[in-house]
Amino acid sequence: MGERLSTVIVGGGPAGMVAGLLLARAGVRVTVLEKHRDFLRDFRGDTVHPSTLDLFRQIGLLDELLALPHARFDTATLDLLGRRYTIATLRHLPVAAPYIAMMPQWDLLDFIARQARRYPTFDLRMTTEAVAPVLDSAGRVAGVTLASGETLPARLVIAADGRRSVLRETAGLPREDLGAPMDVLWFRVPMPEGGAFADVPLGSICRRGMVVAIPRTGYWQCARIIEKDGFPAIAARGIDAFRADVVALAPGLAAGIEAIAGFDDVKLLSVALDRLTRWSRPGLLAIGDAAHAMSPVGGVGINLAVQDAVAAANVLAAPLARGDDPDPLLPRVQARRWTPTVRMQAIQRIAHDRVILPVLRGEVDHVPFAVKLLDRVPLLRRIPGRILGLGFGRERVESPLAGAGR
Repeated sequence: MGERLSTVIVGGGPAGMVAGLLLARAGVRVTVLEKHRDFLRDFRGDTVHPSTLDLFRQIGLLDELLALPHARFDTATLDLLGRRYTIATLRHLPVAAPYIAMMPQWDLLDFIARQARRYPTFDLRMTTEAVAPVLDSAGRVAGVTLASGETLPARLVIAADGRRSVLRETAGLPREDLGAPMDVLWFRVPMPEGGAFADVPLGSICRRGMVVAIPRTGYWQCARIIEKDGFPAIAARGIDAFRADVVALAPGLAAGIEAIAGFDDVKLLSVALDRLTRWSRPGLLAIGDAAHAMSPVGGVGINLAVQDAVAAANVLAAPLARGDDPDPLLPRVQARRWTPTVRMQAIQRIAHDRVILPVLRGEVDHVPFAVKLLDRVPLLRRIPGRILGLGFGRERVESPLAGAGR
């Protein structure tokens, strides 16, 4: 392949950008390909969890990151059958930032790009779409073909192109579909001037359905949980009925609900829950949603993706900087991240079966004992708080800083 070739990362989401930053920081020539012209795409996940914030602390960027506009969330509340319950707290986590930072993802990605461009080995190419891997005569992935028809050679290709990854499909990586019973409708509702986050709980559940409201600066980013493939029926009832349903579920949103002028202001997220059973083949590694699409439950997808990126850099950065063959190392990334991924997806499947499905079927007629117990015993709230905030198998940055200690 030749030592001069870059590692090519396909996808400029959290996984791709963090992997690019950490590899460039270690002196690896890395090129990140992003098919859009900018990161300004709404309805992305905005929850930067304590585990991710702590990774930025480890590389000396936490204070700069937190200088960006964001809201902070350290307690999860739930309105269930007309009563509010407190079910999780993150305040006691053993990290520098024991809260979730609610930050538009485009701000996070722009921040990472600015930091990565400080390193001469980093290259970010916007409006550049990879459509297929390039194979050499031995069947090894040796680069990517771009939508322009150009071929871009690479020492290693990292597929970080999301749940609809072109590369993972064309590369023939085997996928296990775990199923998801719901889709999500995303929309924003302005927050009244002087309004408080506490006016609207994180989740509102009753017999009519479920709404999640994530506080941003000046508005709530909202999600209405709907039955899988159920959007056409909702659209057929009209926008007035949709707004009325949302307010019936979350009355605190009433003041700003008219901002939803039509269904052009409502975006459909088709929910998937799946994972590759093999994340790599010679010359190619999948990480983030390309390796395991996560449900929106818990908002943990971004953070698992970032943990994958850190694991990939921990395993690969120093060998790539030396010019070593990366292929024997690729399975180690999956080995590090497999159990945390499986555990989190198992929790999401339980939530699908025990929470989401009853909601969709209109079968919510009582408050589960676990919810009552968490509300009554504050100390117990630390358990879901730790899972939500730190996840499983938390990575620490082990990839080197080029030139450090020399």
